[in-house]
Amino acid sequence: MVFNMRTPMLGLLTAVGASILTSCTSGAPPSVEASSVPYATVEPSTLANDLTLSAEFRPYQEVDVMAKIAGYVKDIGVDIGDHVQQGEVLAVLEVPEIQDELAKAKAGVATADANIVTAEAAVTHARAAANIAHLSFQRIHDVATRDKGLVPRQDVDVAQSRDLEAAAELASANSALKAAQELRTGAESEYSRAQAMSQYATIRAPFTGVITKRYANQGSMIQAGTSSQSQAMPVVRIAQNDTLRVIVPVPVNSVAGIKDGQPVEVNVTNLGIMIRGNVTRYANALQMTTRTMDTEIDVPNHDGKLVPGMYAEVHLHLAARPDVLSLPLDAVDGLGTSVQQVYLVQGDLLRLIKITTGLQTSSRVEILSGLKRGDKVVVGRHSGLSDGEKVDARPASYESNVGQS
Repeated sequence: MVFNMRTPMLGLLTAVGASILTSCTSGAPPSVEASSVPYATVEPSTLANDLTLSAEFRPYQEVDVMAKIAGYVKDIGVDIGDHVQQGEVLAVLEVPEIQDELAKAKAGVATADANIVTAEAAVTHARAAANIAHLSFQRIHDVATRDKGLVPRQDVDVAQSRDLEAAAELASANSALKAAQELRTGAESEYSRAQAMSQYATIRAPFTGVITKRYANQGSMIQAGTSSQSQAMPVVRIAQNDTLRVIVPVPVNSVAGIKDGQPVEVNVTNLGIMIRGNVTRYANALQMTTRTMDTEIDVPNHDGKLVPGMYAEVHLHLAARPDVLSLPLDAVDGLGTSVQQVYLVQGDLLRLIKITTGLQTSSRVEILSGLKRGDKVVVGRHSGLSDGEKVDARPASYESNVGQS
């Protein structure tokens, strides 16, 4: 009898395979670890949106003083650095032709006065002649009317004609007097103009300031300031430095926050002084090349420590929000867009919710709606996160610095 070994061996292998398969399928599935994410807590804080910009001091006003008339510099009594008062004489020009014009205009006034005297005498003579002619005509006319036929009609007509002629001569004399008076007005006007032009030979300071540049010397030929700028040379340059302008180029994204009277701090680093002031004026228009708006602060400089051309750091306080709910900037997705979202931590799950934001500073943003105090929000990178995801939330490392931003 032959014993078949294949049957017991096949049964043994089947049993072992079934046992292994049963042990593999009956085990528990492996657990999925929750993602670790940092969070920040929504808390009240004071937000201040400040802007720090570099700026330059400039004179409150500065002008190149030109001459109204052409002439040679007869005398110049100021130099660079001299402080002058408004109306103080800076230079005197020698203009001989102006003196000739003044004498001529004065003579014209005298001639006009003489013509008026002559015209007035003519009016007096014409008035006397008109009176006697009218009286003669009236007498003849009365006699002719009372005693008809006594006075020939021709004599009456001649007397009447002489009366009318004398009246016309009186009217002509009055017109001549009026013309002489008008001529005198014109002569006086010309004399006043010549006097004014002669006064332009004396060049005076237009305002109180300091001479910052001197162009001319004694004997220099000065063209009239109304001439071409390529020909006309100024006498001096004067600047008003008792008050200086600080002109700040505010970038376009901060223009909306600029207002008159806004508090500012001007830090003059090379002198180590801080000056508090206010926005005095702003252009309300952007420079197209730089996309900035010129904003000016007037800074008193009565002691003269500040010099035009110095640089300063200007701190503009654009906005402040005390005790408002806020979050770090990296907690919000879509800042500046129509859809702004955050991942809210609820227990160990994430919820994606929409919020509304307000004032934004360099590190935090104001929360207007969508969150409440004490809510925990994921900060940092949000890539890979999804709504409903299970997470292990831990406080962010900067949570201890929430008080003020």
